Amino acid sequence: MVEGEGSGGPFAVRGVIEGFYGHPWTHAQRLDLVRFIGQRGMNTFVYGPKDDLLVRRRWHEPYGAEALSRLDELVGVGAEVGVAIGYAISPGLSIRYSSEADRARLLSKLEQVADVGVTSFALLLDDLPPALTHDEDRLAYADIAEAHAALASAVATDIGSEQRLVVCPLVYHGRGDEPYLARLAATLDPRVDILWTGRSICSPVLEADDARRFIATAGRPPLYWDNYPVNDVAMIWELHIGPYQGRDVELPAVSRGILANPMELPEASKIPLATVADYLADPEHYDPEMSLMRAIRQVAGDGSPDGGQDASAFGMFSDNVRSSCLCEDDAITVTSTLLAFSVAADEAAETGVVGRLHGAATDLRGLSTQLLTAADHLLRGEVANSTLIDECRPWIEAFELGAAAMSRAAELALDGHLPADHERVATTLLPFLADLRRRRVRVFGDALDMFLAEMTDTHIRPGRLLPIDGGGDL
Repeated sequence: MVEGEGSGGPFAVRGVIEGFYGHPWTHAQRLDLVRFIGQRGMNTFVYGPKDDLLVRRRWHEPYGAEALSRLDELVGVGAEVGVAIGYAISPGLSIRYSSEADRARLLSKLEQVADVGVTSFALLLDDLPPALTHDEDRLAYADIAEAHAALASAVATDIGSEQRLVVCPLVYHGRGDEPYLARLAATLDPRVDILWTGRSICSPVLEADDARRFIATAGRPPLYWDNYPVNDVAMIWELHIGPYQGRDVELPAVSRGILANPMELPEASKIPLATVADYLADPEHYDPEMSLMRAIRQVAGDGSPDGGQDASAFGMFSDNVRSSCLCEDDAITVTSTLLAFSVAADEAAETGVVGRLHGAATDLRGLSTQLLTAADHLLRGEVANSTLIDECRPWIEAFELGAAAMSRAAELALDGHLPADHERVATTLLPFLADLRRRRVRVFGDALDMFLAEMTDTHIRPGRLLPIDGGGDL
């Protein structure tokens, strides 16, 4: 993968791949994002949204003049900010690997893109059936690994020395010693980069030892396709705006670099991508929390040095939507406050002494007031970055609803209804639980959901809330 001229960091490739499933970004959003990452020392942007029909399902169809004009502008803006533009294509759903005609159509498509100044290409062979699907291919190749190796080698040869190629293999995650990877790499020129996501599709950590194993197998260091902050497919209910973390400080020595796969939400993606840029610039001294605070000030703030009330409110919101493959600890303050309340409520129910419960309820009321104030500012205040709020609105609205539920629970305790008046408590809190479940977006991790279920003695099943009857299997 050819990298740009942007300054900043020990990694050769530092960038973003628009490779998610979902609605591709608009041209304006893409141009804005390229400028954003260029300003932060990233040097590579790869265009390859899986749901661009001309990238994947109709890969063989040429682009029209308008689309090529947009791509030409993207290349030009990238050059202005030191970001090289790559183009990815995913022909595997229909290509006949043994067909000279299909191979010619693939090369023709790449030549069309090259004519507007793109000099690096990604051949994506991921997320495909694991076996050959065409009779002629089954006759020509022993298996799909051989077919992929033949196609990738042919493309690398045919595009010539003026362009560079990176390949995403069918087996793109694991330990790095997979037989498919070894067979593919053995046929490829060592200058062809191979994309790898780590141990998992969405890897909690990227470790140098795994990269070394990859090098031993593939004869070249991995170029990481890092599936963060992407939130497509099963992750669509999560908002990935936490900091980049879990990446080994030694990765620069054992990898070509990192391409982060963003969310369908381009403005919200800027926050985690800014932390990716900080890591790529200086892994040894990278501080995830400091980087996140800086990113929130820059992206969500009002333009003042500390980001003003916009950044403060968004920071409080972001602390409660951290769930992702990179983060197990979510909504830490809310979780501990709810746990203290639950313990005190159980104690009051058992002993009749409510002093500790009143203290815990006062704490919960104070916290919920802060959360409600933040939500109100984000949803109804005059925030500077309204685009960011619009993208995050479903989560912010659920954040406000959850804060209201906590406030009501605290009031029930302070008014003496909890724990004695269980019917009043259940009647009051159950609608909050049902509404949060209906919205489905993930806020406060599991903490609030579990708390409300406990307070209302409710079993939760998809689409239903069932009262606990006291029975069990033991």
